[in-house]
Amino acid sequence: MRARVFVTLKPSVFDPQGTTVAEALHTLGYDSVSDVRQGKYFELEIAAATADEAKRIAGEVSGKLLANPVIESYRIEIADQKA
Repeated sequence: MRARVFVTLKPSVFDPQGTTVAEALHTLGYDSVSDVRQGKYFELEIAAATADEAKRIAGEVSGKLLANPVIESYRIEIADQKA
């Protein structure tokens, strides 16, 4: 199964890269973009019997390595490769 992990800074954490991108977009005329938050994206191929097991493993990996739980949050999506 494939786990997609989206890691983003927590809302309370200042995001200088996101601010810079938002300012650049305003300079390019995209005034309708009010905020930008940057993040990381990972795809994990997991040998698991069920989606729940794959999500559990992806959660452990994310909490231990992929995300810094002090300043980042993560969201996991599971896609069954057999479908």
